[in-house]
Amino acid sequence: MALDQQPEEDQGAGIPEWVVTFGDMMSLLLTFFIMLFSMSEIKEEQRYQAIADAMRRRFGHDLSWASLVPGQSRPCNSPLEKLASLGRARRVDLMRGGDKIKAPVGDHPRVLTIRQGDAAARGAVVYFPEGEARLTDADRRALRATAEVIGGKPQKIEIRGHTSNKPLPRHSPYKTHWDLAYARSRLVADELIKLGIDPKRLRLSVAAENEPKHIGSDPLLRRENPRVEIYMLTELAEDLEGTPEEQKKRFSLGDAP
Repeated sequence: MALDQQPEEDQGAGIPEWVVTFGDMMSLLLTFFIMLFSMSEIKEEQRYQAIADAMRRRFGHDLSWASLVPGQSRPCNSPLEKLASLGRARRVDLMRGGDKIKAPVGDHPRVLTIRQGDAAARGAVVYFPEGEARLTDADRRALRATAEVIGGKPQKIEIRGHTSNKPLPRHSPYKTHWDLAYARSRLVADELIKLGIDPKRLRLSVAAENEPKHIGSDPLLRRENPRVEIYMLTELAEDLEGTPEEQKKRFSLGDAP
């Protein structure tokens, strides 16, 4: 046998390096699709929210351009963000992904997405007794927690008053459901102003009995119809002051030395 000839068993030993990389990639893809399949049907909302938060942190959401926006408000127009914010509360240590952000309800819940849409971002709900317009101590604590989250930001805040369709009692100081809904909105607005919210950010609106949250016959659910919803809108308060031409002039004068 020639000296430069290798033994037969040494020829072709091992596998190409690209095969190892390809195998690792296929294993990762298989794991990823198994995860997608397991999450295709959400049966336990709290566990899903914990997983969604963990994935968002792991994949660098907090390091994205959204973190450059002033304040704690983050974009809520992505499907993952919407699903993660639909729950009323999440346990602190649930799957090590519990949300510790203070908000109006639950152990450590977050401020809710009230209703899906392009106009409304996040806010809170204050429920009222039938036919009344008064705040309890629990309501004031909930508004204080809400003010801590939405305070110091430039977005406009809408406060929308609702009532049930139950007729007002004869001795009611309010003539119509519109009056009652406005009194509730004004009460919440005054409380938020006391908590440091800029009045220029507030907008009062009234829906009265025309936008019930529940239309079924369950009396427990229908108790949620008399309420005030607080929306932090996507529009900025300063953009609504003056015409676009006046705003440009104001900004140019403000930038001048």
